[in-house]
Amino acid sequence: MIKKNKTLSRRTKKLFLDIVLHTPILKWTFLLIILWTIFAAGLYYGEQGMKGTTITSYGRALYWGIAAFSTAGIADMPKNGISIFIGSVWIVLGSLLFFGAIVATITSYFMRPLQRPSKQIIDTIEYNLEQLDDLSIDELELLKETTNSLIEHVERVKARKTQKIND
Repeated sequence: MIKKNKTLSRRTKKLFLDIVLHTPILKWTFLLIILWTIFAAGLYYGEQGMKGTTITSYGRALYWGIAAFSTAGIADMPKNGISIFIGSVWIVLGSLLFFGAIVATITSYFMRPLQRPSKQIIDTIEYNLEQLDDLSIDELELLKETTNSLIEHVERVKARKTQKIND
């Protein structure tokens, strides 16, 4: 049970590392945070001095920014005309960036093996090598035969490529 948990933990770490390294999630998140802080500042300054506003601090403006785009605009309504405009632009832009980041990340993650099949093969081999301790003697023998066949195939492919280059 402990070995399976360690394997699961390794695989989970590898998944998150793959997502961070091979998808646009960090760029999109960084852009979203930068724009969120800018729009929150604009909203806060636009609402300063307005009677009846609930956006009385920069922290509340930041909260409004998250509530507005993540719940399709269900947040307290700004009172000032410029604040309403800033908030409207933020809701549209923030929603596009937030949900766009999710879609782009998922798409990039699942399209990556198609773009680099050799990397997928290597990852699969590495994963399977981690599982060797769990194989029976018969399975290990089959693995040996398969590996030998693969090596022979690679040697033939290399020889053909070398032959083509020499011709």
